Amino acid sequence: MAAARAPARIPPTNAPLRPLARQTFSRVAGAPLIGGNAVDLLIDGRANFDAWLAAIRGARTSILLENYIFDDDALAREFREALRERAAAGVHVSVVRDWFGCLGSSTDHFWSDLRAAGGEVRTYNPFSFTSPFGWVTRDHRKLLVVDAEVGFVSGVCVSGRWLGDPARHVPPWRDTGIAVRGPAVRALAEAFADIWASLGDGLPEGLPVLAGVPPALGHVDLRVVAKLPSTTGLYRLDQLVAALAQKTLWLTDAYFVGVAPYVQALTAAARDGVDVRLLVPGTSDVPAVGALSRAGYRPLLEAGVRVYEWNGSMLHAKTAVADGRWARVGSSNLNMASWLENCEIDVTIEDEAFAGRMQAQFEEDLRGATEIVLHARRRAVHDRKRPPQAAGTGRSAAGALRLANTVGAAMTNRRVLGAAEGSILLGGALLLLGGAAIALYFPRLLAWPLAGLALWSALSLLIRYVTLTRRARAAASSQRAP
Repeated sequence: MAAARAPARIPPTNAPLRPLARQTFSRVAGAPLIGGNAVDLLIDGRANFDAWLAAIRGARTSILLENYIFDDDALAREFREALRERAAAGVHVSVVRDWFGCLGSSTDHFWSDLRAAGGEVRTYNPFSFTSPFGWVTRDHRKLLVVDAEVGFVSGVCVSGRWLGDPARHVPPWRDTGIAVRGPAVRALAEAFADIWASLGDGLPEGLPVLAGVPPALGHVDLRVVAKLPSTTGLYRLDQLVAALAQKTLWLTDAYFVGVAPYVQALTAAARDGVDVRLLVPGTSDVPAVGALSRAGYRPLLEAGVRVYEWNGSMLHAKTAVADGRWARVGSSNLNMASWLENCEIDVTIEDEAFAGRMQAQFEEDLRGATEIVLHARRRAVHDRKRPPQAAGTGRSAAGALRLANTVGAAMTNRRVLGAAEGSILLGGALLLLGGAAIALYFPRLLAWPLAGLALWSALSLLIRYVTLTRRARAAASSQRAP
């Protein structure tokens, strides 16, 4: 019998798949591909602030500024004065600040001079008695659009903290932004307009940046991924990129918290031969988040993902670059707050020249970072010392996360536990016994807070019910009026 003949080799080609890939990315991200743009890479706060201020001071028709934090410091006051001067000159100035982000940093009164000059400032999701947990959803965007000329997207807030403190020998924060010119400026302005309209009246009709599409100024294709609460386009996009990466996937993130589905996507890529690297802060301005990040290193390292910690004061960039073809820059972190709850703005760029610049910057950043490796005892270690407080916080948070994961696995029987986890189960049992004892012998310690929360929630629902009823009656009355 003749030997079975091997199937003919089909010459590889990507041409028939390109339209399908474009459609897939558009559907997943909820953002179309926009061609004809020019994109400049802005590294660290000073470069971003200088570019922002220059654009603001040259504005002729409109300034749309949306940022998570405005600090009441010299830098923010410089921005406020530039905005005030342009508003007084007749330029339309709209500013969105986040209530929670600015809490303790600046008050609404900070903007009195701008409002007096004709500018308008709105606060996203301020605290409300009728929404006890509303503060969880934040406007975490960092967006500036000036005229129909240029749009800026980054991880940079309007705060002098990004410039460091030379007097105390504190280096500037490491962050990344971009300046976009071309047709995509319209999409950035529309993203701002959606948030603005959710807080009151919409932007004026006929505003030049919304009246037409700016002309092409380059050859860069990109997508503006403007995420709103309870949407998952960016999360799905990050998952898709991790699944499609063939050679490299290099990530920089300020507040990485490794949720299981994304960790699985990264580890699957690494096991498939993709060079997956993750750069995170060594010392975080939010120690608890840094500790949670470290608690998730082990599965990444075991799968071959290379993890690095930044040696500087704070790494705040949120970027990705894959296969030297695709890159992302924006405000979104690799955690569920950004992926699900917050308003975020990111730009994904499909251009080899720009991706090459991103790769070069990532390699430069690694020169100022320490790689985390697995010790022989299978613990993540590194060769530099940490401040005692950060280390203590890290161990506590990591221990809490491991306790929760182990106890949850035992109670749901979702995985086989190792012998080393027996002591964790004992700790979990003792903790639960302590909680049960408090509930049995001192029930008021638990009942009073729960009762207060239930009362607050009930009152907020009643207030909303009354408000909606009055609106419905007013609408019905206006329809009956002659």
